[in-house]
Amino acid sequence: MGKTIQDMPAADRPREKLLRKGAAALSDQELLAVLLGKGTPGMDVMTLAAKLARLIDEKGLNVTAEELSRFAGVGDAKATLILAAIEFARRRIKPEGAKIVTPADLLPHVRHYADRKQEHFLCASLNGANEILNIRVVSIGLIDRSSVHPREVFADALSDRACAVIVAHNHPSGGVEPSHSDIDITAQLKATGEIVGIELLDHIIFNRTGYFSFLENGKL
Repeated sequence: MGKTIQDMPAADRPREKLLRKGAAALSDQELLAVLLGKGTPGMDVMTLAAKLARLIDEKGLNVTAEELSRFAGVGDAKATLILAAIEFARRRIKPEGAKIVTPADLLPHVRHYADRKQEHFLCASLNGANEILNIRVVSIGLIDRSSVHPREVFADALSDRACAVIVAHNHPSGGVEPSHSDIDITAQLKATGEIVGIELLDHIIFNRTGYFSFLENGKL
């Protein structure tokens, strides 16, 4: 179980940490905790923030106020604050509409998953101009592996009317060299993409400092 606000030294609490180190030093959970302000009598703000972070990971930019409000302690005020923050950032950073020319172009949009303690398997859906439509977490696995099925990867891409996808996942345990299972799922995704008419452009494995591209290494 993660630390509650009360367990943290005052200087390490999200709001104080942001003031000392800047917003970039905070995890996604901590950033949401700042937006929420406080939890509920039955749920610490950090616990609530972790639950919301997982929902937003899964829904990407399409998360709605109704989905956020399903969590106890998140009423209209907090839900609209979160959605306003997402939209404010989206209009300036625009992950959707960002053009992917090389694998490294996707990294700024997914690198914040590098510090997650579990493997997160992500799918970026792209239009015909290789511009990002959405980025979603498809599955969350263990420390060293994630279980993912092609239908989970392509279901949302189909609803996005995507022309192509790039998949990516973090390696919490260290290096970025692909495992046998990474190679197998890449082959499965490439074959499935050919059937459904959505091309798999790349599979990227990343950590905090580096990445491995199946495309760049001639393995796709």
